[in-house]
Amino acid sequence: MENFSSRRITRIGLVAAMYAAITLIGAPIAYQSVQFRISEALMLLCFYNKDYIASLSIGCFLANIFSTVGAIDTILGTSATALAGICIYLCRKEGSSTRLLLCSFFPVIFNALMVGAEITLLSEEPVSFWIMAGGVALGELVCVTILGTAIFKLLGRNQELIQKISKKL
Repeated sequence: MENFSSRRITRIGLVAAMYAAITLIGAPIAYQSVQFRISEALMLLCFYNKDYIASLSIGCFLANIFSTVGAIDTILGTSATALAGICIYLCRKEGSSTRLLLCSFFPVIFNALMVGAEITLLSEEPVSFWIMAGGVALGELVCVTILGTAIFKLLGRNQELIQKISKKL
C-alpha cells in the first residue's frame, strides 16, 4: 500500500481545487455541448504522475456538481476524466513530446463518447449523437491537445519544474 503523506494529500487536493475553480470561472463555456474547459489542459499532468488522476477526477466531480446537464454528469463526466487520466499515465513515455501529444487525445476520445452520449440522451429535443460527440471533441481538442500540449511543451523546457511535477511525495 502506498504512503499517503500529508504533503501528497495536500498536492492532490490543491490540483483538484484548481481544476474545479478554473472550470467554474469559465462556466459559461464549460458546460455547453461544445465544452471549452480550460481546466482540461491540466489532464496532461497525468503524463507525469499518477496522483493527478485522482486530483483531476475529484476536481471534475466537484465542477460537475454545477453542471447544467444534471447529476449524471458527476458520474459520466467524472468517469471520462478518470479513464482518460489512467490511459494517459499508462501510455506515457518519459521525455517524449510526441507521446505527450498522442496522450492528449485520450480526453478528447473519452469525453466525446461519454459526455456526447450523456448530452444526447438527456436532450429534450432530438439531437444527433455524432454532432454532440463532435462538439465535445472539438472543445477537448482545443483545450487539451492544442492549449495543453503547448503549455506542457513550454514547461518541459524547465527540467527542475518537470521534476517537481513528477516527484512522488
